[in-house]
Amino acid sequence: MTGLTLAALLAGGLLILALAGYALHLWRRVWAQQRDQAQVEQERHERLGGDLQILASSLLDGQLPLIEGAIRIKVLLDNYDSSLSQDSRCQVFHLLFEATAQVPTHGDWKALDKSVRRQHERHFNELELQHKAAARSAARWLLEEALAPARKRA
Repeated sequence: MTGLTLAALLAGGLLILALAGYALHLWRRVWAQQRDQAQVEQERHERLGGDLQILASSLLDGQLPLIEGAIRIKVLLDNYDSSLSQDSRCQVFHLLFEATAQVPTHGDWKALDKSVRRQHERHFNELELQHKAAARSAARWLLEEALAPARKRA
């Protein structure tokens, strides 16, 4: 083996080691980023679970109007756990959400003519009479069974 061949092999080996070290450095960054993302997702999940517990409790205590509570719970459930959201015991939240989806909110609600607002309010009252028991039962189920495991872990 000539000196030139030996130098080329040595340079190639050093280049391979340098590239392997850089690859390891990049993989460590990826793993750290994945850990950080998992932690952020876990914190988000815990925060949503806590918010769901507050909303369900408020709905049961009468501190939150049924329609508003159902809409908020449905949206949070969709973000918290889509399979839990699709559970048959939570369908009342979806039903109330869909039944009120066309109702304007915020500034658009205030801009409505009073007679139109009253029509919507009558519709809300009818929906509440029809679905209050089911919504309360679903909220109780969320608190006592569906969200209870998350509360025990915290």
